[in-house]
Amino acid sequence: MDNKNRNDNWDFYLRSLSNSARDSNSANDPASDPSILQSVKKLYELCKTENSEDLVARVYPQINKLFHRAVASLSQSRTSNGLLLLVILQFYLDFGEMVLHDADPSLRTFFRSCLSREFSDPAVAEATLDFLNMNKKKLQTSFPSLLPQFFPLLLKLIAWNGEKSENSFLKLFPGLMSPGSFLPLFPSLVDLPILVVALEKVERSSGSLIGNSIASMQKSTAPEMLLALMDEAYTGSTIGGGGGDSESEDSNTIDVADSLFLDLLKDENDGLAERHWTSPGMATLLQAAINSPQSDRLKQILKMAPRILDVYFAITLRDINNSLICALIPLLMSRNATVFPDKSFSYEIRKRILEFMLASFQRSPDFIALLKKPIMDRLAEAYDSPAKTELALQLCWAIGEHGGGGGSHKDAARELFESLELLLYENLSSSRLGLRQESALSSDRETFRKSSQSRLLCFVVTAIAKLATHHRELLPRARVSLGKVARSRISDVRVWRRARDYLGLMNEPAICLSVLGPSRPSCGFTRNPGTVNWSDGGTKMIAHVPFYILGEQEGPPFHDFSFSDILPRR
Repeated sequence: MDNKNRNDNWDFYLRSLSNSARDSNSANDPASDPSILQSVKKLYELCKTENSEDLVARVYPQINKLFHRAVASLSQSRTSNGLLLLVILQFYLDFGEMVLHDADPSLRTFFRSCLSREFSDPAVAEATLDFLNMNKKKLQTSFPSLLPQFFPLLLKLIAWNGEKSENSFLKLFPGLMSPGSFLPLFPSLVDLPILVVALEKVERSSGSLIGNSIASMQKSTAPEMLLALMDEAYTGSTIGGGGGDSESEDSNTIDVADSLFLDLLKDENDGLAERHWTSPGMATLLQAAINSPQSDRLKQILKMAPRILDVYFAITLRDINNSLICALIPLLMSRNATVFPDKSFSYEIRKRILEFMLASFQRSPDFIALLKKPIMDRLAEAYDSPAKTELALQLCWAIGEHGGGGGSHKDAARELFESLELLLYENLSSSRLGLRQESALSSDRETFRKSSQSRLLCFVVTAIAKLATHHRELLPRARVSLGKVARSRISDVRVWRRARDYLGLMNEPAICLSVLGPSRPSCGFTRNPGTVNWSDGGTKMIAHVPFYILGEQEGPPFHDFSFSDILPRR
């Protein structure tokens, strides 16, 4: 294109923006005129091609005025402004340094004023994710707090738009994680299905979400001062109280004063908030979700949330410091039992929570000592529900496997040992597991209860034996505990046989250390339990002969072994 044609095009598009400012309709609602968006795109492309500061300086005032007009028209506009504002934001990011324009306030204005109204518009959602992905390096470098601050709004976007936006969202997801958003992000991911249910409830009671802020969609009976405070804290995301006909089936609109919904439907990260699972609003919401057929949107998010959680946990193990991970683990424990009540979803979420928790303990065994109080609290809740029983099982395993935090944490190991003792004695004295449920159990439920109790006892017995092997000062108490189990008359033979086997092992300290000792001893050398370091045979006596050569036979071996029987011949 020659200079004359280029200048003509340039002047034409600049005039179209200037004329739109004088036209009353375009001035009050710029997005209603499709030619304005086209002109901004062409001007941006010309600035990109020419890379001329003079040209950028000529077009910047017109585009900047257009941005403010579009933002001002949002509350009255019936047209989506998102696409227009995104093109202008791209101009700011690419040429802001030339015209000394700080894009940070403009980006935050877009999130608060536009995206909070238009996140449910599929075109705006797709364009927003494309924009954020295309500029994510620049955003993370120049505006590192932007995405972590607005992650609740981006979660609303992905929850509403579903699987078609998943790949773009996952590419962007690492940018949502920062020291300030790391902990609040976890419960928000777990509660994505509840967020979908809440948004669908707002839509059913108040109409389409597109182009409206949730705050304006319901007539609130709350005091104006309360609304003003909530508008300040949750721009574009507050909800009106219950209006309409009380006889209507779906008239129970979300209560504006219910802190659960304020937290669920907010746009900005304001720290870790307690999710009120016992609130009447949550109970009503969950009951309605269970009793109603699942929408396509809910079905999609039930599949997506575990995959997003996989990315969250992978990034955590790779990039997050130990202090934040240690702070996350009690949150994992508390949320393990409070998950959206879909069978497949709750299984997938709990599986990932337990796997991550065990991986964290494997990487940093001292977490067990640092978190002994919440761990002991969870052991005490082992009887409340199957989910809490499974958590207690895994915690028992971790306590034993990692020696209660290691050799330098003897006081914590003793306290954890006492909790294991208490759990053991409670189960021996009575079948407490499940007593807080209905008294009249069916035969199938009774079988399941006994199986769960036996499994719990096996884990507890093993943890006691392993913990005492690591901390030898606990051996006398461990012998007493295991002796009571071995002499007990509980019906499951696996439990008392395991206790008897461990007592026998304790009479052979070297063998016991090989079989039950930690795989990561405090000295730092890695050792696999049950194996022999044969290279030491020339300098020290080898006593811990592997148990696999006994073939699990009861009683003494059927003949005397020599090392030539098990050492490879040369």
